[in-house]
Amino acid sequence: MSRNTEELNGISLLGNRHTQYPTEYTPNILEAFDNKHPDNDYFVKFICPEFTSLCPMTGQPDFATIYIRYIPHIKMVESKSLKLYLFSFRNYGDFHEDCVNTIMKDLISLMDPKYIEVYGDFTPRGGIAIHPFANYGKTHTEFESLARKRLFEHDAH
Repeated sequence: MSRNTEELNGISLLGNRHTQYPTEYTPNILEAFDNKHPDNDYFVKFICPEFTSLCPMTGQPDFATIYIRYIPHIKMVESKSLKLYLFSFRNYGDFHEDCVNTIMKDLISLMDPKYIEVYGDFTPRGGIAIHPFANYGKTHTEFESLARKRLFEHDAH
């Protein structure tokens, strides 16, 4: 059950050998394709171990591993566009918490997933590590309560 050309309409980055890496925050680089299994609930997980952004106060680089997990609905994010989007934060100055929330909101806007969570495992600077977690569940569905439960249980030790 392979994809036909029509199903991949709008996907321009995958397979493009002339990729331009963005030098500033670029949410419009994100691309989506149709979920062939919208009746199934399943997780898709991305791990970006080389995420960088800039401290808005000092301009110093911040490094993190970003974890994105979502349950797709109708649309799914294309992975090369996600890679380029995350790369676009390289010269973006914002706090760790803001980066994680921005990533989540941009992906919600793109895909309208049933559920999504974004976790940032930032490298310590100044002797302190910051690990922001943001999530969302589609309102008026079982995923809204899942989001609440996952939020409060996320980092329980």
